[in-house]
Amino acid sequence: MRIGSSVLLFMVLLCTPVAAGTTIKVLILDDVFQSIPARDERIERMGKLKGDLLVNGTHYPGDIEIWKGTNGLFLINELSLEEYIKNVVSAEVGADWDMEALKVQAVISRTYAIFQKLQNSNPNYDITSSVLHQVYKGASDNARISYAVMDTEGEVLTYNGKLIEAFYHSTSGGMTESAEEVFGKSYPYLKPVTGSCETSPYWIWERRIPVEEFEKALNVMGIRDIRISSYTATKRVKTLDVVHSGGTTTVKTTDLRKLLGWSRLPSTNFSLSHDAGTFVLDGKGYGHGVGLCQWSALEMAKSGMNYRDILAYFYPGTVIQSYENR
Repeated sequence: MRIGSSVLLFMVLLCTPVAAGTTIKVLILDDVFQSIPARDERIERMGKLKGDLLVNGTHYPGDIEIWKGTNGLFLINELSLEEYIKNVVSAEVGADWDMEALKVQAVISRTYAIFQKLQNSNPNYDITSSVLHQVYKGASDNARISYAVMDTEGEVLTYNGKLIEAFYHSTSGGMTESAEEVFGKSYPYLKPVTGSCETSPYWIWERRIPVEEFEKALNVMGIRDIRISSYTATKRVKTLDVVHSGGTTTVKTTDLRKLLGWSRLPSTNFSLSHDAGTFVLDGKGYGHGVGLCQWSALEMAKSGMNYRDILAYFYPGTVIQSYENR
């Protein structure tokens, strides 16, 4: 079935729910559906659709709930947890990656998803489909990924018997970051570790950002200079001093990444120079840098390490358990 956003307003269909077992509800965020319901926003369910649904060019398995809010529609895809994990692994890493690296991704994606589901107080959905949580792009069948997920079915990471918050990122640039620097909270199983990720396309990068782009992102005028004012313990840039017509503003680089765009500023691991109205950032890595580095995990898998050892390296002190048996 093909669904266009203009047709959704007229559909109020009730269908049989997804198969019994653990399920997850994913708020779809894409080029058309870009907003998240506000905490106090009143939304009304218009209906539920079931089947292999095509929404804006993407196939979604399971059920699709259609909700109407103050300023538009929201789509929530409910499907089995293990089917969701298969599709997340497919979206997060390459299907041709080493099998042990695929198993690593399956375990951390499952752990992350269940943790978010248990922590989320929103009754309508558990997690989003974007980098706000972890990437989900609907159905994507691949035999190797299906095997990796099946072979680790139900496995999650725990610390002292409790589910961990399994942060991960693409490319560390050589060393992972302290969780406290990014999220303001320390975790005993998330400490900086070294890792080889030179094969990543984001191992080394350069961004040339015009001063006007910084002014728009920071909502200031007349920027005269931008200087690095502090570093984290792992030598990432922690804060910048922005000198502008209204004075000097200190900006956290973790906030700046969000303001400029995650891909525009791939990481906070960079040096800074100035070239005639343009700031030049020479950097390494992609993502917040906390927890497992996906490209390092791939290199470790290629070297012969199994998924259990890789997970133990990036999340020291954790234990793999079956979620159903906890």
